[in-house]
Amino acid sequence: MKKQNKRKIINDPVFGFINVPNDFLYDIIQHPYFQRLHRIKQLGLSSFVYPGAQHTRMLHSLGAMHLMGEAVQQLREAGHEITTQEAEAVRACILLHDIGHGPFSHTLEHSIVQHISHEQISLRMMKRMNDEYDGKLTLALDIFTNNYHKHFLHQLVSSQLDMDRLDYLSRDSFYCGVSEGIVGSARIIKMLNVHNDKLVVEAKGIYSIEKFLVARRLMYWQVYLHKTSTAAEIMLINILRRAKELSSRGEKLFGPPALLYFLSREITLSDFDNSPEALDNFALLDDSDILCAIKAWSNHTDLVLSTLCHDFSNRKLFKVEILTDKDRGEALQKQFLKDYQQHLGISEYEAGYFLGVETVSTDTYSPEDDTIDILQKDGTVKDIAEASDMLNIQVLTKKVEKHFLCYYRL
Repeated sequence: MKKQNKRKIINDPVFGFINVPNDFLYDIIQHPYFQRLHRIKQLGLSSFVYPGAQHTRMLHSLGAMHLMGEAVQQLREAGHEITTQEAEAVRACILLHDIGHGPFSHTLEHSIVQHISHEQISLRMMKRMNDEYDGKLTLALDIFTNNYHKHFLHQLVSSQLDMDRLDYLSRDSFYCGVSEGIVGSARIIKMLNVHNDKLVVEAKGIYSIEKFLVARRLMYWQVYLHKTSTAAEIMLINILRRAKELSSRGEKLFGPPALLYFLSREITLSDFDNSPEALDNFALLDDSDILCAIKAWSNHTDLVLSTLCHDFSNRKLFKVEILTDKDRGEALQKQFLKDYQQHLGISEYEAGYFLGVETVSTDTYSPEDDTIDILQKDGTVKDIAEASDMLNIQVLTKKVEKHFLCYYRL
């Protein structure tokens, strides 16, 4: 039998041709856990605002793998030893960093399962894959959990200047048509170095980092935390919350078996550790399961569920008001609850499904976390917030909060 050629080249609209450098990485890409990412949107419900945002977690992971290869090559050229095994492991790590995402990415991160992050599920999926591959992912797991002695490899995967962020800013801005998010990833990677086992940026790359941080801030408020996307997210979360409640009462709901598995019980982290069934069902979930169920639930006899599903499917989203006064927000909520009870003939508790208060916040750069360090010409290292002469950087370290009241339009 002719041996399959696994040295593939992928045509990516953002970075051009992406090379899959060896057979093992190709096998990872072909694994069902990874292929599932092809059915999960990178930006969740942002396509309600930016119709072009149809790209997937799979595309993002492939792009991050490509950038990781560029970063490894740059650090080798700078004189730092990265073995063939380490290079393969750190690429595998970035390929798999998002496999624990559920349907619509971050949107349903705490709805399908409660108090369990996608990173925790990613780790458990990687461990299961490691068993299937006879331990070939052990080094990748050590890098992912920051238990490998070369700390800078973990920083390439997860830090405030990692390949994950460099890819998603460029990719998301490309597909949304938002030019403010474009960053010079090639320039930033060329400026990378290692100092005392920590990832640093050479001083001449400081302006690229400033642009990167400003672009990140603009993308968060213009795309990721857009008020219309937030309203759609609250609707979707409320739909699943109502479906879970009905299911717990013994109501028969239509839905794919994997989705019904999570609607009918509360799953904890220990369930993922002790029951293969939990991880098996989670690995079957993607965006299409949720959309299929919502389409069917639009005709359900429960008024709350059917109304929310019908309006979500037809983009009749909650209206959003930005709250600056807490007392006004509480007064509006009371009035809306009264209106919904009167017009829809439902209880006050059921009326609560038709509104939501959401606080969104971001600090574009957090010096308390893993810092972005600038390597000066004299060999000293400074935090970007200290090294930059831009006033903007100091502003970007402050957490900004916005309070949204999302409510159903009668």
